[in-house]
Amino acid sequence: MKAGRVGGHAKGCPTSLQEDLHWLLMVANTGYRLSSVAMKITRATDYAVRVLVQLATLPDEQKMQLNALAVATGVRETFLSKILQRLVHQGLVRSHRGTGGGFCLSVLPSRVTLLQIVEAMEGRTQLNVCLGEGDSCERKSICGAHPIWQKAQAALTQVLASVSIAQLAEETAAKQRQAIELELEAGKSPSVS
Repeated sequence: MKAGRVGGHAKGCPTSLQEDLHWLLMVANTGYRLSSVAMKITRATDYAVRVLVQLATLPDEQKMQLNALAVATGVRETFLSKILQRLVHQGLVRSHRGTGGGFCLSVLPSRVTLLQIVEAMEGRTQLNVCLGEGDSCERKSICGAHPIWQKAQAALTQVLASVSIAQLAEETAAKQRQAIELELEAGKSPSVS
């Protein structure tokens, strides 16, 4: 991405389709967030990913109670219960009541993608109104930006669909182990559990 005014673009704007897609993939692959970017996932979706990653670390059919899940994910119980209701309703999580109850994944973590979670929480991915079905925009056929929006959305959905919760759980566990090792080497008590 080039800064400054190049080719009629404002400062910070990509100057070509290739740079647009490169920037989109960079953001998606690194988790880099721009505070001035209006397009972002909601806090509920971010927390839903945390919850599913946590549940993916459990042995098969083991359940985790709401309070333990809240501590493990750093999400307030009241908000977490709403997120879990949505995930149960979408078929990604099972809820078990009573003694020994709790929450567990209803599908294999290797079969749940980041895209599925985002769409379960946010609805269908749609970067612009013109990408909706039917007559969502009367200018589609004459708009030069429409194909760019299509390509950007395709790139975003491809990246999100390429990552499973199982992969995220493995990466999270590896990062937690590494953080513990670093703290132990520094003579500190591990703060990650």
